[in-house]
Amino acid sequence: MESARISQWLNLLVCVLLLLKAEGSLVPLILVENAESKGAVCLDGSPPAYHFDKGFGEGINSWIVHIEGGGWCNNIESCLDRKDTRLGSSKQMEDIYFSGILSNEQQFNPDFYNWNRVKVRYCDGSSFTGDVEEVDPTTNLHFRGARIFSAVIEELLAKGLERAENAILSGCSAGGLTTILHCDSFKTFLPSRANVKCVPDAGYFVNVEDISGAHFIQQYYSEVVSTHGSAKNLPTSCTSKLSPTLCFFPQYVASHISTPIFVVNSAYDSWQIRYIFVPGSADPSDSWNSCKVNMSNCSPDQLSKLQGFKSEFERALSEVGDSPSKGMFIDSCYAHCQTEPQETWFKTDSPKLANTTIAKAVADWFYGRSSFRHVDCNYPCNPSCQNRVFDLKDLPGI
Repeated sequence: MESARISQWLNLLVCVLLLLKAEGSLVPLILVENAESKGAVCLDGSPPAYHFDKGFGEGINSWIVHIEGGGWCNNIESCLDRKDTRLGSSKQMEDIYFSGILSNEQQFNPDFYNWNRVKVRYCDGSSFTGDVEEVDPTTNLHFRGARIFSAVIEELLAKGLERAENAILSGCSAGGLTTILHCDSFKTFLPSRANVKCVPDAGYFVNVEDISGAHFIQQYYSEVVSTHGSAKNLPTSCTSKLSPTLCFFPQYVASHISTPIFVVNSAYDSWQIRYIFVPGSADPSDSWNSCKVNMSNCSPDQLSKLQGFKSEFERALSEVGDSPSKGMFIDSCYAHCQTEPQETWFKTDSPKLANTTIAKAVADWFYGRSSFRHVDCNYPCNPSCQNRVFDLKDLPGI
């Protein structure tokens, strides 16, 4: 009996270790202590933070800087709601696991496992574009996202990024938007000889009408830009021609990006469908809830409208251009963010286009082994998709 119990415990331990290995390695939080003297602080005035796992072997001079996502705050009230959470304060952040594109295991991340891998935490609510000098003492809100970006990169340069031979700026969701908006400026920090490229994931937010015909997301972004004082930190190649609000959208910036860029996105991005195409304000009767929870529940009319969204997304995506330096992996999965989760980045059952995983497509493009530029067929055509299924409680407002 005793040996049987020991065997059971050993089996359980092995299972736990395997689960931890699959989840990735726990990486400690690092505060940018000298950032406060520069005013480069989170919404609550605390110092910004990041996680760093040092590279090794042939990857010692190669870097991935990955930006955390988490939406935006568009006014004082919504920024106050974030202020005392991990999306507004480093005081609420903890150590995290690295996986997917940040994994240090070759079997889970074949081409980048031994690089220096960094995850920059997101605590400003503006995709690192804000910079307002004055701080209202009644709210103590700091809008300093652009300063945070510079302060973190400067600290990483001192840790070896200044010697980088290869570098990728990436990020998920609002971090993917950060990647697009800061792609060219990131390259200016790096040595001129370095091979620098950008890989935004689920950050190609499009300016489309919602199902009611309103421009909900355009108005929302206008408020983000105004609240955070973002205009001066958006790409001047865009703001010299268009309004700052429009220059918060990738489709108006993409054609001006000179740094090589690879867009990873779903054409049916679950976040965009839930909060841009069918926001709560456009569906007061909640008739889309079942569809937004699981696309297989969509009615023929709803599915037709979603195919229309995909067409609008593809038109916006065409602004990236067809240069060989511009790649893309646009699947038809009902998903949002696919480079960090191990299941979608690189496993035997990961989503595929042209029989290629996201990990292989990005790596082949980065190293110049082959180009990759594929847009999937219409939902539900791709059997490799890992489509999200949400709970109703996961459908709050933007």
